[in-house]
Amino acid sequence: MRMLINVPETVVSDALRGIAAAHPELVVDVANRVIVRRDAPVAGKVALISGGGSGHEPLHGGFVGPGMLDAACPGEVFTSPVPDQMVRAAAAVDSGRGVLFVVKNYTGDVLNFQMAAELAEDEGVQVASVLVDDDVAVRDSTFTAGRRGTGATLFVEKIAGAAAEEGMPLERVAAVARQVVASSRSFGVALSACSTPAKGGPTFELPEGELELGVGIHGEPGRERRGMMTSREIADVAVEAVLEDLKPQLPVLALVNGMGATPLLELYGFGAEVRRVLDERGVSVARTLVGNYVTSLDMAGCSVTLCQVDGELLRLWDAPVETAGLRWGR
Repeated sequence: MRMLINVPETVVSDALRGIAAAHPELVVDVANRVIVRRDAPVAGKVALISGGGSGHEPLHGGFVGPGMLDAACPGEVFTSPVPDQMVRAAAAVDSGRGVLFVVKNYTGDVLNFQMAAELAEDEGVQVASVLVDDDVAVRDSTFTAGRRGTGATLFVEKIAGAAAEEGMPLERVAAVARQVVASSRSFGVALSACSTPAKGGPTFELPEGELELGVGIHGEPGRERRGMMTSREIADVAVEAVLEDLKPQLPVLALVNGMGATPLLELYGFGAEVRRVLDERGVSVARTLVGNYVTSLDMAGCSVTLCQVDGELLRLWDAPVETAGLRWGR
């Protein structure tokens, strides 16, 4: 495989050095693998921390900054960060108002964040956690018990981040985050497998001319494989799967997310098909976001995430944000 790397063993460290060089508004601890907004801890503010395996960029490090996360903890590629990272991050960002851990539902992440919460509380940090489990494709998978955490993570980090930025207490920020999780559903499609630096090749086999419906962000199996479909046909399947489970009664935020190797030209075309299905089903769309936000290395494909929003959630979504991966209103 042709990859723009030095050696597989230093991929994450090299990327962190690059983040530090490109974003002086962040403090990047390369050795301990913690990314922190430079003005942390922010007085009077609940801090948000998330993290997970590398390979999903800009999630999570690209969402550190005013209006979203206070810190992110990257693990090895597709591997959970360790508790020491989260404890170190909590100590760096806690202003005394408490810390919210945003955790995607993968077994390693859940266990390590739970251990980190206990260790941080032993050191006097008040911790709450929210579990993101929005993927409707499968109930259990290789990496999880229960639904996988995918695109809704962006909605949680943005909306709860805005709530924290407004000075809401920890209990309220956590409640907002859980409301977003309960209001969000996702479905992903792979047109090709992803390749990890360590393996140097595809992580699973996807025969020529086939696609995986309901794929996970680590390449986990989905619901079924089919022959190649048009953008219109894929949107019909993906959006219907989300709507069947979510049954929205309110307007929705729509995330049309690229898996890493799909050009924006194709994503915008797919986004038009997503909007067509929603219009046909009478679902009002409040906001749409198109791009690569929760990726899977070099996988070609896409995912759809819908989050139904009331007036407060929409206001918090629209609130200013200034991060490497998402920014508006500042």
